[in-house]
Amino acid sequence: MFCLGYEQVTSLGSATGLTVPTGAEFAIVVPETQAVRWRDDGTNPTATVGMPLATGTALEYDGKLNSIKFIEQTASAKINVAYYSRNRPSASAT
Repeated sequence: MFCLGYEQVTSLGSATGLTVPTGAEFAIVVPETQAVRWRDDGTNPTATVGMPLATGTALEYDGKLNSIKFIEQTASAKINVAYYSRNRPSASAT
């Protein structure tokens, strides 16, 4: 498992997707400060509809990373996301 990047998403007042680095195969998402909801079926989550994810709980997600969206259940939520690949990234040619 190789880490490809990290981001913290702090603007979750509306359904928000991730900024996925090239080559990422899965992500670990952890809400901080407030719970969030997520969906990956093409429909945006709302503050009351979607899969709940409690503060401090890790979601290990290996579905379509560009399809998953998050929204805060209560104001001031943020999520921490780490991106991974199962294989070592290839060195870019210069």
